[in-house]
Amino acid sequence: MRPVTAWRIGLALAGLLIGAAQAALPALQPLVDATPEGGTLKLAPRSYAGPVILSRPITLDGGGKATVDGGGKGTVMTLYASRSTLRGFKIINSGASHDQEDAGLRIQGGHNVVENLVIDDCLFGIDLKQADDNVVRRNWIRSKPFDLGVRGDGLRLYYSMRNLIDGNTFIDTRDAVIWYSNGNVIRNNVGSRSRYSLHFMFAQANLVEGNRFYDNAVGIYVMYTDGITIRGNLVSHANGATGMGIGFKEASNTLVENNDIVYCATGIGSDLSPFQPDTKIWIRNNRIAYNGIGMLFHSEREGNIVTDNVFEGNLTNVAVNGGGTAQRNTWHGNYWDDYQGFDRNGDGRGDSPYELFSYADRIWMEKPHALFFKNAPLMEALDFLERLAPFSSPQLILRDAAPRFTKPTQHGKAPAPRPS
Repeated sequence: MRPVTAWRIGLALAGLLIGAAQAALPALQPLVDATPEGGTLKLAPRSYAGPVILSRPITLDGGGKATVDGGGKGTVMTLYASRSTLRGFKIINSGASHDQEDAGLRIQGGHNVVENLVIDDCLFGIDLKQADDNVVRRNWIRSKPFDLGVRGDGLRLYYSMRNLIDGNTFIDTRDAVIWYSNGNVIRNNVGSRSRYSLHFMFAQANLVEGNRFYDNAVGIYVMYTDGITIRGNLVSHANGATGMGIGFKEASNTLVENNDIVYCATGIGSDLSPFQPDTKIWIRNNRIAYNGIGMLFHSEREGNIVTDNVFEGNLTNVAVNGGGTAQRNTWHGNYWDDYQGFDRNGDGRGDSPYELFSYADRIWMEKPHALFFKNAPLMEALDFLERLAPFSSPQLILRDAAPRFTKPTQHGKAPAPRPS
């Protein structure tokens, strides 16, 4: 028997076994249908068969011990109603179709509360579509055990406004995406081992606060979006060739403050941002530390206001691709760990400006393929010799006229234990 044929037979047998096991479970839908509008259905501590559709407001309470099993087909639970409450049960085993967007829970109503659920082995986790004013809190979500690019999103908001996403954990998913969705609050969540912990696109006036994002390809990415506030988050270990803590793509009027952005390939990356005329991006009071590049600009775009941040332990504090500079932006009052001036009057500010030049290291900024050799011994030797006795004119990247001389005792968020 050929290996491919054997694999197909094995997969078919596995599907039959799963289907038989799921068929033996009592269906949850009749119990839901028998619950009056506004009533409460308390589930016994056992497993139930999905799929389930909730079309009128009820409270569905699993007491922390009930499970709804989708049987590996389609979306496990769909909530069309408004003013319902789902709490305290497990949702498992959705289908695996990206075309059908198979999910653990799909919400298409408003003013609902979804809390203390465990959603596991579901392609997409919680999917809100044109769903406003919902509360999604303290849920634990994991996708199917697929390669990163073919997992589903742990959370997705699509044309969904004013939702509170609070205290959830997203592990081993693809992304958490906020698309065409305004006025949402994403607070105190944990995201790990995913691609984008949080990805905004065409989304306005959202608040991202107090989250912990670890071990993802990208922490927070803001694309074609205005009016985002990113405050008090810890973003770390966004590594790899495209690793980035916080990134902007044609974004405008964004505030980034009091964050810890540490141990990433690039701490903050900016591509054509701010984008709209006469807008700004404010980057202040953050700790940008131990990254490959602290801040990376893809152009000489102006409008970034970079004040009172701590830059420490980065291999390169600030870089600009294409041989450009960052002088058109505002730099004031930042702490730079490689500042070489003095503070003779004791006012906490350096007596002379902080100036960042590019020497031989400019090669990898102008020629991206040379980045592979950035920290090679030969490049380090060239850089040292050019600083010692310049054989070409160094380029001024930025000037901070009033750098901090002493590092502030508190900046950004204190580190927290990494999730298991």
